[in-house]
Amino acid sequence: MLRLLGIILAVLTAAVAAALTWPSFFRVDQLFPVAQIIAFRAILLVALGALALFGLLLALIRPLRLFALSIAVIAIVAVAANGLIIAGRGMGTESLPPKTDSAVRVMTWNTAGSATSPESVAQIAVAMDADIVTLPETTIETGEAVALAMRDLGHRMWAYHDEFGENGWDARSTTLLISPDLGDYAVIESSVQGTTNTSTVPSAVAMPVDGDGPTVVAAHAVAPRQQYMAHWRDDLSWLADQCGQDENVILAGDFNATLDHMGRLGVDGGTLGHCHDIASETGNGSVGTWPTNLPALLGAPIDHVMASENWVATGSIVLRSLDGSGSDHRPLIVQLEPAG
Repeated sequence: MLRLLGIILAVLTAAVAAALTWPSFFRVDQLFPVAQIIAFRAILLVALGALALFGLLLALIRPLRLFALSIAVIAIVAVAANGLIIAGRGMGTESLPPKTDSAVRVMTWNTAGSATSPESVAQIAVAMDADIVTLPETTIETGEAVALAMRDLGHRMWAYHDEFGENGWDARSTTLLISPDLGDYAVIESSVQGTTNTSTVPSAVAMPVDGDGPTVVAAHAVAPRQQYMAHWRDDLSWLADQCGQDENVILAGDFNATLDHMGRLGVDGGTLGHCHDIASETGNGSVGTWPTNLPALLGAPIDHVMASENWVATGSIVLRSLDGSGSDHRPLIVQLEPAG
């Protein structure tokens, strides 16, 4: 009887480890509570390592040896698999490549509302020479203050935004700054009116007025709390729809999702729709952007910059030096070059 129980427990352990390591394959990547667990893959790796060690220690007890070694082997295999995934996505780079004349730099930073001062945002955006800045949880008043501060630093930007209502909650507003060098833009009406948008917190969709340049989506999906899971799944699907075939799109913001939640949303090799994730292509896909009170390699990489096939990724960086700035998110900056 005990032997049968040990076999059942070992099989269950293997199934759970496999589902958490390859959640998209088992179609559990967007289910509660798996979605919350897999957001922190590095912590999952540590937990599996602890399980492996526990199994090896338990194997010292002769009657439990076979069962304990089985658990240890399962955990060790899962640790190795998770480690390869983390390393493959990239554990961090230190700088961006030199900016060429054709390059576009995109910065996204969830400012947590008034927790981050406009001056701080402006200084970082100017230092990074950003052409596009997406600021979830930022009102247009704060965005305009950032633009003015950037202008005073010699870096002009136009401010755009979208908001759901006027209840004073900064998360109900998303602001987008675009350099005049990219042309004139306007936020599309369906986004402003909420007839087509993310469900609970807004995403701003800005299209070039002159017909040139990329469509820029400042993304903000609702957090996957248990009561919002359906809305969160709908938000990710809506964001994927913004990256249609043959469309010139740059998508940047707080997705409240890691690559592990998007495994079934990519099309034709894309990460989300036809867009590809820049950080994972340039060595930063495993660097946590949230929360700042965890070391970056233990955090969740839920802020992304994605781009259509019109763009080639040449570099990225997650700024870890601003963890005391007020926001619970880290800024992500990427550099893109036009394809071809």
